[in-house]
Amino acid sequence: MNSRARTMARWIVTSVAVGFSLQAYAQAWKPERNVEIISGTAAGGAVDRANRTVQRIWQEKKIVEVPMTVVNKPGGGNTIAWHYINSHAGDGHYVSIAPYTILTNKIVGTSPITWSDFTPISLLFNEYLTIAVRADSPIKTAADLVERLKKDPGSLSIAVASTLGNHIHIGAAKPLKTAGVDVKRLKVVAFKSSGESITNLLGGHIDVVSSTTPNVVAQMQAGKIRVLAVTSSKRLPGVLAAVPTWTEQGHKGQFLGSPGGHEDAFRKLSQTEEWNRELAVNQWEGNYLGSREAAKFYATQYAEIRELLTELGLAKQ
Repeated sequence: MNSRARTMARWIVTSVAVGFSLQAYAQAWKPERNVEIISGTAAGGAVDRANRTVQRIWQEKKIVEVPMTVVNKPGGGNTIAWHYINSHAGDGHYVSIAPYTILTNKIVGTSPITWSDFTPISLLFNEYLTIAVRADSPIKTAADLVERLKKDPGSLSIAVASTLGNHIHIGAAKPLKTAGVDVKRLKVVAFKSSGESITNLLGGHIDVVSSTTPNVVAQMQAGKIRVLAVTSSKRLPGVLAAVPTWTEQGHKGQFLGSPGGHEDAFRKLSQTEEWNRELAVNQWEGNYLGSREAAKFYATQYAEIRELLTELGLAKQ
């Protein structure tokens, strides 16, 4: 793609942020008509909710003073949304919020588009992954899980959503790899959603689930599952405060950055009480980075992910 095609941003939820076209244009972003916030998933999902939260706060706080609509373009792991954005190259009235697949899709061969085809604008927060088992599982700790999988990597089935090689898969594979598990031999099963993964765990069809934090809270509080570890660098506050991190158990975890669009608009968003309440509800950690810092973050993440996906035998590029 040429520099003119390096339009807007994508972003959020488990994920990564990218932004508008030219850096100077992004800094001086002043839309004059309706802004479309493009969601690469169907209405009601986590990415869609994040888009609509951004829209609501921007409007209520008058951070952006023109009308805004959220437009859903689901399909192809956000590829349809990204192509739609690129069809409006150079037009700052189209903003996209997309997930971590902006880093993984090209590597695994599902899309020719990657984060460097856009201009990163900002990163808003970190979203973390958990690893969980049923409450009656003989696996009581992450150490038990590592010991079992080091002896026989294929002895336990691990559920992820919704495709192999994505952030949820990586969130389980990376700490297990650092623990000495042969991650290429893991028995990983992809479900359509994390809700479906949890349902199959509770039904005894799956042994282990890798999932983002919001998906495990209800069943953990109901005493039906045990969360063994979280990929944050320190323990999370609130309902997951008792869950140890992979780091404190001696293994390097994986955290996910989730992003935004125009730098100044998202900086102001990150400072509102409403946004910080949203972070707390979802066990997200505020971590605002501007455009330059966000670009460095994505470049580092991309290199690490490509190395791991190559080891998993999933890299095509």
